[in-house]
Amino acid sequence: MDSVIVLFLVLSAFFTASAQQMESNVSPGSYLMPGINSTWLSRSGLFAFGFYKQGNGYAVGIFLAGIPQKTVVWTANRDEPPVSSTATLIFTNNGTLVLQSTPEQTPIIIADSLGSTSAAMLDTGNFVLHNSDQQVVWQSFEHPTDSLLPGQPLLAGTELFSSMSETDHSTGIFRLKMQHDGNLVQYPVDTPDTRAYAYYASGTDGRGDNVTLNFSPDGHLYLLSATGANIRNLTDGGYPRKETIYLMRIDADGIFRLYSYEVKQNGNWSNVWSSSNDLCEPKGLCGLNGYCVLNDNKAQCVCLPGFEMAHQTTGCVRSFNAAGRCSSKDEYNPHTMSELANIVWEDMPYSVLSFPLKEDCERSCLEDCNCEAALFKDSTCRKQRPPLRYGRRTLTDSTAFIKVGKSTPADMPKDNQKGLRLDILILGGGKILSIRGCDIS
Repeated sequence: MDSVIVLFLVLSAFFTASAQQMESNVSPGSYLMPGINSTWLSRSGLFAFGFYKQGNGYAVGIFLAGIPQKTVVWTANRDEPPVSSTATLIFTNNGTLVLQSTPEQTPIIIADSLGSTSAAMLDTGNFVLHNSDQQVVWQSFEHPTDSLLPGQPLLAGTELFSSMSETDHSTGIFRLKMQHDGNLVQYPVDTPDTRAYAYYASGTDGRGDNVTLNFSPDGHLYLLSATGANIRNLTDGGYPRKETIYLMRIDADGIFRLYSYEVKQNGNWSNVWSSSNDLCEPKGLCGLNGYCVLNDNKAQCVCLPGFEMAHQTTGCVRSFNAAGRCSSKDEYNPHTMSELANIVWEDMPYSVLSFPLKEDCERSCLEDCNCEAALFKDSTCRKQRPPLRYGRRTLTDSTAFIKVGKSTPADMPKDNQKGLRLDILILGGGKILSIRGCDIS
């Protein structure tokens, strides 16, 4: 911890004299409002606790105020709607930090600790409540959102949750968990902590129930056992410390990264390290019934055939009426099959069949009223029903078939339709699978 304090004392030299002289202690009865008197600054002026702009209103959190890019590193009650410019943040006389949106609404508790007599925004980026003995009784470092700062551990059983976007800091769709089995794992939100849903793991399971992720001022991310032994380095560390700030964050795209910022240059955050270089690796990036493709090293979400984009985080919805006739007795099948190469999704088949050719799998799904999609690989046909999750393009030699609606015969007077016989060609993979005749009456 001493090294962390030294780092920020060095950084403080680059901020104004008035900021250096600011008292960081916050006494009971103190309050903040957006616009005027909106933050409590750390002693150097590097970090601020208070209101920041979000959407059409304001949120409460911690951000780097001493650099041109006011980067948010912690958000209080992040899933509450933004508040108006009339909101008030109060450190009450009983030691509770509350947000009063309007006089009529019930105050929202931001931090509550019995017996706290003062608060402070520290130069480490940690906002703390102290008791009368100056002991820390509450700290933001123990309630992380999407980021870690040097000196801030991620304890066993604790998670980071991505934000929805760079500008919307409400809870996103990915999480990073320091598990009690010693493994650091990434999952989509609202999934069990099981291997089937993981898309990143440190490979340290079985190392004990009290492993922690630690972060040094030189950019070193590492895992320590309960005895303090180093069991895994995520980054080597040893990066420049002078006039440099480091930040670890699980980004909205599901990848957690180590960033650095050089104070003197007043430039942009630089990506020092990433948990993955495959931007399509995070499961669920493209929502339901979509799939991820890399285009110029950028992740692009594409809807499966027969679907259209509703929203990237929720996915795609059908673009045709799926309630058409489907019966083995029907002569006319209102669907056809669309083929995609090297597309995979979550493997949850309701039926697994063996076929020598992919065309057999295609035909089997087309003629099965319950089948909406099928994956064919290594002579195995795996039938599924939507919603299809975690879709992405891969290098595997597999073929996906998606059932879609096809155009019905052209409208014509019913009298002329009677007794008319049409030949319907069912196409798949560029080949004619069968020719059927049907009477329209």
